[in-house]
Amino acid sequence: MINPVPRVRFAPSPTGYLHVGGLRTALYNYLFAKNCGGQFILRIEDTDRNRYVEGAVVKLIEALKWVNIDYDEGPDKNGNYGPYMQSERLDIYKKYALELVEKKHAYYCFCTPERLQSLKEEQQRQKMPQAKYDKHCLHLTKEEIDNNLKSGMNYVIRLNVTEGDKISFQDIVRDRVEFDRENIDDQVLIKSDGYPTYHLANVVDDHLMKITHVIRGEEWLSSTPKHILLYNYFGWEKPVFAHLPLLLNPDRSKLSKRQGDVAVEDYKDKGYLKEALINFVALLGWSAGDNQEIYCIEELIKKFSLERVNKSGAVFDQDKLKWLNEIHLRSKPDNEIIPIIRETLKNNSFDERIFSDEYLGKIIVSMKERVSFPQEYVLNCRYFYEAPVEYDKETATKRWKEDSAKLMQKLIDEIEKLDNPEKHDYENALATASEITGSGKGNFIHPLRLSVSGTGSGPGVYDILDIIGKDETIKRIKKAIAVFS
Repeated sequence: MINPVPRVRFAPSPTGYLHVGGLRTALYNYLFAKNCGGQFILRIEDTDRNRYVEGAVVKLIEALKWVNIDYDEGPDKNGNYGPYMQSERLDIYKKYALELVEKKHAYYCFCTPERLQSLKEEQQRQKMPQAKYDKHCLHLTKEEIDNNLKSGMNYVIRLNVTEGDKISFQDIVRDRVEFDRENIDDQVLIKSDGYPTYHLANVVDDHLMKITHVIRGEEWLSSTPKHILLYNYFGWEKPVFAHLPLLLNPDRSKLSKRQGDVAVEDYKDKGYLKEALINFVALLGWSAGDNQEIYCIEELIKKFSLERVNKSGAVFDQDKLKWLNEIHLRSKPDNEIIPIIRETLKNNSFDERIFSDEYLGKIIVSMKERVSFPQEYVLNCRYFYEAPVEYDKETATKRWKEDSAKLMQKLIDEIEKLDNPEKHDYENALATASEITGSGKGNFIHPLRLSVSGTGSGPGVYDILDIIGKDETIKRIKKAIAVFS
């Protein structure tokens, strides 16, 4: 037994941002660990120095913390199996690579880039199904190897894939998987710069950190036989594997930056709630087997199992994500939305301090069914925070008639009679003005809405008047009369 309780890890490379596919991998690992009472580890695989992006580790950690995926061990936390940055574990990898060399399961390779390129081109000319190393350096004598090392010749260490039976393993998602050995290359384990490749570092770390279940994307499925060989060569117990389905665009192509946002930060910046994003990502390849679609994280932990993960690719449906965002936004209590409104006000040059929580709460009630994102409580109804700077031309043309100024003035007269009016008082005032003038209510309502909001749509006009108040209502109507007269 590797460990008495499950231990899983999320091991991203710091290449710039947290991809939504990476978020799903992290989430499934987290849900599995919490469901089983196990541990979830964050490990940073930063050994590919050509792809390393400065500051990316901080961004990855910030993104995980934003969505409340909390790891038990990681680069910024104590743990018994660190360090959790692979670049800080180079001596460990070298030790195990040399152990493989000693056992003849790996070997030094001194081939130049030119020879390797020539070999690749020759194999392509022969129309071989795939380019593979020809084991040239496997046959070097000990004396040749020692001389090359003493002279400082550049080298890599390669895996020695020997002939034998097919390599097979049981995958929780994909059942039994088999690979022919003849299709497995002598993979580089230690590069010429001394850094390990993903394959060696991954297996060594998973073993030393007592990882019981490897839950990762389908793109790593073809690497698994190399990892199986390494486990066998070292004589280590293998973890359980689960390879998650690809994320797809609506056209069934692989989800990529070229066809839309793929970074968690992108969705955060657009106003998507973390609750909605987690709910959506959880359903990309998994279901509980019922018709439920709205989940909180506690429900996901309770219901999640790897056995319910699908084999087929999962389509990333932006419309569904937006719908989920609307649902989660409407269920949020006002005290969680108000700080977001205040931040949006500040970002749009408003002095948020002049608006009370009670005032903002009224706006939330009036707009709740009309917004998809928190910032729309400001951007879709600026008239709650300032008088209209301009008026919608199409609405003005259709709704402001020749007698509108006269009717609006009569409405002002009735509103001025009100003392601490409430919503129904404004409605009664309009009804009275309509009755006195003999003009239908619609002839009042449309120019009134234009006057106080500058537009022809939005929440109920009496809701707007109730929120902005008597004095502001009169002020805005007078301004509209002046503008359209």
